[in-house]
Amino acid sequence: MRPRIKAIALLAAMAAVAISARAQVMQKKSLTIEGARKVISAALAEAKKLNAPGGVIAVVDEGGNLMALERLDGTFAAGANISIGKARTSVLFKRPTRAFEDIIKNGRTAMVALPDAFFTPLQGGIPIIVEGQIVGGVGVSGAASAQQDEELAIAGANAFNNPEMTSAPVSFFERERVAAAFAKGAVLFDKSDKYMVHASRRDQPGMGEVHAKDADIIYVLDGTATFVTGGALVEPHNVAVDEIRGAGISGGESRKLVKGDVIIVPAGTPHWFKEVSAPFLYYVVKAR
Repeated sequence: MRPRIKAIALLAAMAAVAISARAQVMQKKSLTIEGARKVISAALAEAKKLNAPGGVIAVVDEGGNLMALERLDGTFAAGANISIGKARTSVLFKRPTRAFEDIIKNGRTAMVALPDAFFTPLQGGIPIIVEGQIVGGVGVSGAASAQQDEELAIAGANAFNNPEMTSAPVSFFERERVAAAFAKGAVLFDKSDKYMVHASRRDQPGMGEVHAKDADIIYVLDGTATFVTGGALVEPHNVAVDEIRGAGISGGESRKLVKGDVIIVPAGTPHWFKEVSAPFLYYVVKAR
């Protein structure tokens, strides 16, 4: 029974590969309002740690638009606009604002002619990077020094790089639970915005299916089946959002599935268990 547990991890990894292989455009990450608040919380925690006398923390999205702002007591009024400018500069130019302050100090004073609307060449602005993508920027103004402005901004930008803050719980399914799931066919794990793991069982043929947004990664555990992919659904009808069923499939390609086989069905592809030997047991990872 233990190989079944190991198969879940294998199929989950395969799901990630399948998603990447069929992608035709880059999957772009975005900063949510919860993420912006998380950045501010991390910067505030650093301010408390350093006993900063004040400061304004601003977070902008990848386009430089303000998402969240926090002003500590005692900070001068102009600090808000300056912190926003630092955050916006860091994300629009994709580098810490300290770099521009140093460039100007070293003699390239022509840079000060850039419009103030998107250029604040003062230390304290840091791009927010998640898995290699710039998703926003954080700017701090009004702390004890320019150096401390930058330290608070760095702490905020690193909010997503702390494993303690981002790790997800591990899911484990003991063999008795897995056996019970296969006895009736059941969902083992559901994170439906990303992927699901099914312990599937078939005792008879099924309907033709199309999942508009989910790829199916199938690992045959036991039994045999005639599996048809492609072609067109016969008498198609919607049974749920993004889920279509039919009486069968016209055309398509037939395969004989046996124990140990793996087949990946991309999203939007018709598929049909035309014939099965009961019981037919298989893992399915549904990857969105």
